[in-house]
Amino acid sequence: MSEIPLKPLGKEDIRKLESALLVMSLFSPETLEALKNPHERLTWIDSLYTAAAAFARDKAGMPISSIADELGVTEATIRKHLRGETKAGQLVLKAYERLSKEGFKIELPGELTSAIVTEDVSKLREKIERVKKLLNDALKELSS
Repeated sequence: MSEIPLKPLGKEDIRKLESALLVMSLFSPETLEALKNPHERLTWIDSLYTAAAAFARDKAGMPISSIADELGVTEATIRKHLRGETKAGQLVLKAYERLSKEGFKIELPGELTSAIVTEDVSKLREKIERVKKLLNDALKELSS
């Protein structure tokens, strides 16, 4: 994976930082816990995206008015996210601090990790069974 710029210089750098902040914030234990609440689910992703996008653009030196225009939200919303006055802003700020100290790193919670591993193991077992069948068919064909 390419380097995530902490001080983006152009649109591509902004996109990289924005994406890293969004993913790191989304998979934080706090966010995953909040997403369990069905009343908060609808607004969380949008708020996290807006906060991550605003933060990345702010780090690139864009004026708040330009950020607000580009993201289609008010300047007040942008300021609240950047000052950490919103939960999404707080999560993105924590993600940026982690990113600057540790680099891009995501730790999936145990229940997600085990679900992914179980799915992968099942897929591998299916593939192995198909290969066994093909080998048996080939052996039968060679024997006759």
